[in-house]
Amino acid sequence: MSYLDNVLLGLETALSWYNLLWCFVGVFLGTLLGVIPGIGVLAAISMLFPLTFQLEPTAALIMLAGIWYGTSYGGNTASILLNVPGSPSNAITCLDGYPMTKQGRGGIALLMTTVASFVGGSVGIILLMAFAGTISAYALNFSSAEYFSLMLLGLVAASNISNGSIVKSLIMVALGVLFGLVGSDIYTGARRFDFGVLDLADGINLIALAMGLFGVSEVIASIGKVNGKDVDPKSVSLSAMKPTRDDMRRSWMPMVRGSSIGSFFGTLPGTGPSIAAFMAYAIEKRVAKQPERFGKGAIEGIMAPESANNAADQTSFIPTLALGIPGSATMALMLGALMIHGIAPGPQLMTEQPSLFWGLVMSFWIGNVLLVILNVPLIGVWVRLLMVPYNWLFPAGFLSAVLMFICIGTYSVNNSAFDVLLVMAFGGLGYALRVLGFPPAPMLLGFVLGPMMEEHFRRAMLLSRGDFATFIDRPISAVVLGFTLLILLWGFKPMLMRKRSTSA
Repeated sequence: MSYLDNVLLGLETALSWYNLLWCFVGVFLGTLLGVIPGIGVLAAISMLFPLTFQLEPTAALIMLAGIWYGTSYGGNTASILLNVPGSPSNAITCLDGYPMTKQGRGGIALLMTTVASFVGGSVGIILLMAFAGTISAYALNFSSAEYFSLMLLGLVAASNISNGSIVKSLIMVALGVLFGLVGSDIYTGARRFDFGVLDLADGINLIALAMGLFGVSEVIASIGKVNGKDVDPKSVSLSAMKPTRDDMRRSWMPMVRGSSIGSFFGTLPGTGPSIAAFMAYAIEKRVAKQPERFGKGAIEGIMAPESANNAADQTSFIPTLALGIPGSATMALMLGALMIHGIAPGPQLMTEQPSLFWGLVMSFWIGNVLLVILNVPLIGVWVRLLMVPYNWLFPAGFLSAVLMFICIGTYSVNNSAFDVLLVMAFGGLGYALRVLGFPPAPMLLGFVLGPMMEEHFRRAMLLSRGDFATFIDRPISAVVLGFTLLILLWGFKPMLMRKRSTSA
């Protein structure tokens, strides 16, 4: 079949009333659960996974995919309005989205993130349609040396995410890596850094750490602020949600760069939307003419990561469907849905099941359009919640509701009360770090990348028989390490210039 025939076959499959129904169900539930802090895509898909057992294979995948990218849309709502990330990939949106809300621009932020999500998702779908085979083959050539170098680049870039001292950011990255190493050794199974606590044998829960650092710490920081300024009713009108010309001018290139970064990282197993969002933000801040605006309500700080994580959501299906290699736990659930229905994922999927593959791909277009239709009218609803006087909303309403959703979302992942205790502990730590001026975002990325970085480092050492030169001998790895060194030196440049001016 020709390329056009495949596209037409996919449209015919995706536009059937049965698949349209489950596409709508998926994106609606994904958006709803994404708004609730702490739930996240993995918990959402895990809870709704049993529903797919009685569905046809194509409808089951379409529904699960709708939940997958629906949570990315919904997750930015809590990040922008409450400074509580709906999922780890939305955590970076808090840095500039929440300051925009405090400036009375929450509606603009939500509208522009919806645009960024649609653009990023569209770019990811186009790449998925056009270059699935080529990109998968390219990503498959990456060895452990390249993955280690790429993740080291991500950690160093994370030190440039937040304003302030790069030394403090590097300390937070190192602290995140240490927390990520808690649990069982990946090769020997020996327990480490768990202090004899059985609940830490499998490591620290990512949701617990993220919700504590960003959610609970924000609640603690808000205690006593009962005289906050009420939201102007005019700020939630349709005219107030219209972005300015300056907003539009500053948004296009970040969306292009973010979509490109997200599309690349989505194809690499083990990376995905969280890392793509962090990298997009770091790069956007580095290329900005006024980097001091970031963290204070810069619209580029929400457009780049939101377009990146939605592009990564789409392109992450490339290694999963074309190679049968799940890049994350969520993609593993997608493969599980295929295998439950007796379908083997891999290169033969595109030829043996063309209606399933192309029907799923074309449903992404439908799902993204449905998400825009669902989210734009709801922007006024979400922002109007802020019109409730602050001394009414807090602490009785705000505190109880946010903490309840955080605890429910964290508990639902592993059904563990210990994880809820971890959320509170990390909430206290997050507040202490905020008081001391240490940025929490680099710590989260260090936590995510640390264990994967260790695994690839040890694997590279085993394959090279302990020869560290393997990271330089391989051209791609050497180039990435070169970029890492440049970013590190560039990050120390402002500090060295301040010291020079002080001594002068």
